[in-house]
Amino acid sequence: MQATTFAALGEPSRLQIVELLRTGPLSVGEISDALSIRQPQVSKHLRVLSGSGIVAVEPVARHRIYHLEPEVFEQINDWVDSFERLWEVRLDSLDTYLNSIRAKPTEDGSEADG
Repeated sequence: MQATTFAALGEPSRLQIVELLRTGPLSVGEISDALSIRQPQVSKHLRVLSGSGIVAVEPVARHRIYHLEPEVFEQINDWVDSFERLWEVRLDSLDTYLNSIRAKPTEDGSEADG
């Protein structure tokens, strides 16, 4: 996964475009109308998204239809999943530690409560 993916998604208008494209392919004009952004600005954002591999374009008659590229989102998902495994290990370690201190006797000789 590349940093350009997150840089592209980090701009609010581009993130809105990606959210909009989740519903299906759209033309520049449809995106512009839905988000109330001028077409030249939408085209500029789509060039960035396309350059980072987030969207792809298909010419259909006189229109350019944009759609999301699933591979990029699969890479993001894999990256996020790697952190889930890391946190599971850390939380398991915390659980083990908390259980060990609960089992230790207190000053009065009784076991600590949980």
